[in-house]
Amino acid sequence: MKKLSLLLLILIGVSACSTKESNLVVKTNIKGLKKGTVYLQKIEDTLLVNLDSVVINGNSEFQLETYIESPQMMYLSLDKVDNSEFNDRLDFFADKGEVIITTSLEKFEEDAKIIGSRNQEKLIEYRKIQKRFNDRNLDLIKESFEAEKDGDEERLMEIDKKYENLLKRRYLYTVNYAINNKDLEIAPYLALSEVFDANIKYLDTIYTSLDKKVQKSLYGKELERFLKERREEEKVQRELQEENTKAQEDIS
Repeated sequence: MKKLSLLLLILIGVSACSTKESNLVVKTNIKGLKKGTVYLQKIEDTLLVNLDSVVINGNSEFQLETYIESPQMMYLSLDKVDNSEFNDRLDFFADKGEVIITTSLEKFEEDAKIIGSRNQEKLIEYRKIQKRFNDRNLDLIKESFEAEKDGDEERLMEIDKKYENLLKRRYLYTVNYAINNKDLEIAPYLALSEVFDANIKYLDTIYTSLDKKVQKSLYGKELERFLKERREEEKVQRELQEENTKAQEDIS
């Protein structure tokens, strides 16, 4: 009898944990959408996971809900009823509360206007600057193609230097942007998504600058784990290099 009571208590506890009340509401209007299914998704263990969905049948205004522990990137995915091989998806930085998304069926990503958290505002601001870097990168690719076509080696070397300088500027801008927004979850997110392969000292600077509450957030914890893995990898590499150097000295 005691075992049965204990089992019931466990089941009640699990049920309570799995039915947490929604603390994120995504109000959406996709102009021109008549039929289709819209999904609210997040990435979990490198996979897109559906959190909520709604079937559209004539009404382009709807809302999706879920529960989140911490501010994070989410995705609004549209499965159109048009026999198209590709569906549309846009991302946004969600926080507890309400997010308002308006867009169109014709230009699902381009027309998207998202109002919600400070993290989302900072993400939009960051991407505007990044677009300048990306546009300049495309220009350099075009210049490189033309120089290679003309067989101009000197110009190719010059373009390579410009590309390296552009890359350094982009990395430094991202690091500084993260540090300047240390009180927001976008800071560790940018470290993980944009400059994960940067020198570990830059990533460590971002992490140590974070507010305590951000360090305890989803991306703050992920950055901490990532830094630990990077340090272990670099330690192994140093040990291997030392062993190789010692072996070469022994041979000589």
